[in-house]
Formats: sequence, C-alpha cells, structure tokens
Amino acid sequence: MVQIYYDNDADLGVLKDKTIAVIGYGNQGHAQAQNLNDSGLNVIVGLKKGKEPWIQREQTTAEKDGLQVMAIEEASAKADIIQILVPDELQQQVYTDYIEPGINPGDAIVFSHGFNIHYNQIIPPDDIDVFMVAPKAPGHMVRTTFVEGSGVPGLLAVYQDATGTAKKIGLAYAKGIGCTRAGVIETTFAEETETDLFGEQVDLCGGVTCMIKTAFEILVEAGYQPEIAYFETLHELKLIVDLIHEGGLSRMWRSVSNTAEYGGLTVGPKIINEQSEDAMYEALERIQSGEFAREWVLESQAGRPVLNALERKEKEHLIEEIGSELRAMMPWLES
Repeated sequence: MVQIYYDNDADLGVLKDKTIAVIGYGNQGHAQAQNLNDSGLNVIVGLKKGKEPWIQREQTTAEKDGLQVMAIEEASAKADIIQILVPDELQQQVYTDYIEPGINPGDAIVFSHGFNIHYNQIIPPDDIDVFMVAPKAPGHMVRTTFVEGSGVPGLLAVYQDATGTAKKIGLAYAKGIGCTRAGVIETTFAEETETDLFGEQVDLCGGVTCMIKTAFEILVEAGYQPEIAYFETLHELKLIVDLIHEGGLSRMWRSVSNTAEYGGLTVGPKIINEQSEDAMYEALERIQSGEFAREWVLESQAGRPVLNALERKEKEHLIEEIGSELRAMMPWLES
C-alpha cells in the first residue's frame, strides 16, 4: 500500500539546530535552497571555485537571493546535512574530492535522484544517514508553488539510517521545500532510479522525440510541406500533453474530436505494438542490470563523445530548422 506523508507528518523542529548545505545552485539547487531558507532553516550554498562564467553566475545569483555562499569543501565540512544537486555525472567526483573529507559521523547526505547511490558510484560511510527527497517538478515550479503557498508532490526514500532519525530528517527536509504541502510518497532508491530512467528513455524524452521526428520525416518524404508537417507532428503535441497532464487520458479523449479519438484508439496500438513493447522491456532490463549506468559513466569519463555527436545531429535535423522559423511567428513562446 502506498504511503503518503503531509505537513502534519513532518516536524521542522528536527532541523532547527542543523546546518544544511545545498551543493549546486542550478535548476533544483536554487529552488530548494531558497525554500529551505524561507522556512527558517540554516542554509548555506556550496559551489565549485573557479572563474568560469557559469560558476560566477551561480555565485552571484545565490548571493543576490540572500544566501551565504562558500566553497563546496567548506560548506560540506560545516554542514550537518548535505544535499548534492550537481548533475549525476559530476556527483561522484564532487563527492570524493570535496564532500567526503569533511563528513562526520551522524551527518546526512541527501539526493534528489538515486542514480549514484543505486549504482554504487558513491559509497557512503556506514555512520551517516543517506536519504532522498525528490520533488516531482522542475526547480522553477518548486520555487513558484512554494512562494504561492502550495507545493509540488515529492518522493522520499531512506537508503541508510545510521542515526535512527533519517526518515524524520527526510520528512522535515521535504516540508522545508514545500513537498509535504502536496504529499510525499515513500519509495526506495532502486524504484525511483529505475523508473525515472525508464520514463526518460522510453517515453518522456526518448520515445516521444523519436516518434515526432519519424512522423515528420514520413510526411515530408510523402511530399507534404515541412511547415505543415511540423504543425501536425510537433506543434500540436503541447495541446495534447496539457490535456493529459491536467486530467488524465480520459480528459484528452473527451476534448479532441470524435474523429481524432477513433483514429487514435484504433491506430495507436498499431504504432506502439509488440515490437515496441519488446524494445521497452529491453530498455528496462538494461537499466535494472546496471548496463545503462555503466555505459553512461564511461561515456561521461570519455568526455561525452557519443552524446556530443548525437546533439549535433539533433540540431541539424530539418524539424529543428523549420521549427525555429515557425516559432519566430509565435511571439508568445519563450525564446
């Protein structure tokens, strides 16, 4: 049975004498740090030293937001709770070089994605707490909803409970960033990591983009104008996704025409068929076995040559060229 926690299940007082270091001030870092600070907790931001523009930008932004900024190693040594919010592929090195030397027994390290713990890229000492609080929304929404007095749903998982209070601390942290206002679902590092990767690869990022490009290419190859193909295969997707997001599949089917509903329900299963399902199962097996994680770790260590090549190829696709031109006709879209 699913376990969901709300504000009444969490006590911010658990954190009143704790110092929380948020490592990184990007998408999630800026939101979580500000929300914790606004919740009256003692928050510091740990950033890498350097003169790179992105480092200077993060430091300036954090200071403008009223937060104390220091080097990662200083913040980690000073903190009782360390939330690691740098990209997955950087976490292992950041942890080893800057965080691990300053960890003391009874401290806690926190994640918002379980990749590095689940796949043993980070192996914490036995005498600290390890838990995850994962807001199920991008950082700007975590921040905006908090300021408005609500919050976004989140996930909570305890990997290691050295102090006997890891769950209480995790719930308090979740309350501090606003997640218990909406509800926090209890899970495990394995479940969060594997389902998150599966969704990204098979559906949300991988499957959808490949489907869009393939549908676009088929229409163009059949002689239709690429501009019209763009509208029908990519542009209108937002309307459908918004309807699904707001009210599930049934709301979407109620909102589209009868023609669209009949065509979608009869043809959709022919597109996503047994062969597609086999590929999805294969993707899940690669995630569960750790094969994908090993591949991504090696790719990152090599300087991401495959990813860089794929990014270039994606940018050069005709759908991107046409899309750029058409979006210029839509001033209401963000650049």
